[in-house]
Amino acid sequence: MTIDATADPDVVAPEPVNGHQILDKLADLPISTWRYQWEAEDVRHLGPMAQDWQQVFGLSADGRTIPLVDAIGVLLTAVQALGKRVDELQRQLDNP
Repeated sequence: MTIDATADPDVVAPEPVNGHQILDKLADLPISTWRYQWEAEDVRHLGPMAQDWQQVFGLSADGRTIPLVDAIGVLLTAVQALGKRVDELQRQLDNP
């Protein structure tokens, strides 16, 4: 699932992302619980629908699935952005 940009000739130049924009998009992403038709009534899953994911992030080749590598990338980016926000708030508290 990880990409080695130096070893894979199919990987084109990576582009940086704005973590705060990703975090804002993630905050607006509809999240729901759901189950597959064949599962028991008491089984629930939690997450976004693929169509919403595609609309918000544009990260799905078919708009019907959420690629795990993209979901992890979005979540890691959001965690980094949150860390930066916490650091900035801590600096403000330490230096009023």
